[in-house]
Amino acid sequence: MDLPVMPPVSPMLAKPVASIPPDASYEPKWDGFRSICFRDGDHVELGSRNERPMTRYFPELVAAIKAELPEQCVIDGEIIIATDHGLDFEALQQRIHPADSRVRMLAEKTPASFIAFDLLALGDDDYTGRPFHERRTALVDALADSGPSIHLTPATTDLTTAQRWFDEFEGAGLDGLIAKPLSITYQPDKRVMFKVKHERTADCVVAGYRVHKSGENAIGSLLLGLYKDDGTLASVGVIGAFPMAERRRLFSELQPLVTTFDGHPWNWAAHEAGQRTPRKNEFSRWNAGKDLSFVPLRPERVVEVRYDYMEGERFRHTAQFKRWRPDRDPRSCTYAQLERPLTFSLGDIVPGLGHA
Repeated sequence: MDLPVMPPVSPMLAKPVASIPPDASYEPKWDGFRSICFRDGDHVELGSRNERPMTRYFPELVAAIKAELPEQCVIDGEIIIATDHGLDFEALQQRIHPADSRVRMLAEKTPASFIAFDLLALGDDDYTGRPFHERRTALVDALADSGPSIHLTPATTDLTTAQRWFDEFEGAGLDGLIAKPLSITYQPDKRVMFKVKHERTADCVVAGYRVHKSGENAIGSLLLGLYKDDGTLASVGVIGAFPMAERRRLFSELQPLVTTFDGHPWNWAAHEAGQRTPRKNEFSRWNAGKDLSFVPLRPERVVEVRYDYMEGERFRHTAQFKRWRPDRDPRSCTYAQLERPLTFSLGDIVPGLGHA
């Protein structure tokens, strides 16, 4: 491979802001695997945010890149799996698998798409030192013949349109908005863009904890639950961003609630041998061997958390602690409290997405 910009490259990042900033180029924030695509003829590499190659996990994209992108290019984007019901991040996670046969089976069953949103190099030219508005214009031209697997993200400089996108596109599983100052150069691993995300709150039951990785008597994370209509307690996510002093205090405070799995809503006896968490078959594909076991608690305490949006029955990202709710009855912590965004078709955002 011989390109003006060579792998590995850390993607340019965004800092969170509370509202949409003025005087920028606005794009939907896609929720997938961030990836920089390098193509030099028949040689293709898909990098990741942590610079680990993901090429082997997406053979269908390698073929699509050879068919749909210029012979020599470096393009920043997002790998997604689009369905008629929006983005499917869980199906995307399934693609990170050590068995080549399974990867190829899933490539046929749940093919991925690549959403392009920045240009780092084209032909023999390095674009990283050029302002974003020039990179965007060149990217539009470079992707003129792309599709059906490689797509250009929508972009606008109109603040009213951006606000409408922020309100509407969440129903298709998108994660907010990205705002790019028109004059910024491409700066790897620097937070020079801005991101605006949806934020909501929910009252959740604390049903367990994981011990801090230091091995101290300290909380690593708290496991959260919500009651379903049938009265069962579903695992919805975790919170874990506490100062160390608070982790130690919580550890001591929660000891009277420690119980056994007998009678606990997430009883080990209900799972097959080797399953170690309240979610069936839960494990970390990025951290092989990571211990996801937990200490069960009587589900008697309620905590209010901040979250951005749901993916199925769970918080898509780690929730954030807001406050304890001693006034709330744990049984009142149900899914009914959650705000559900209106559904919105991916095909209305990018033509051709979300259709078999």
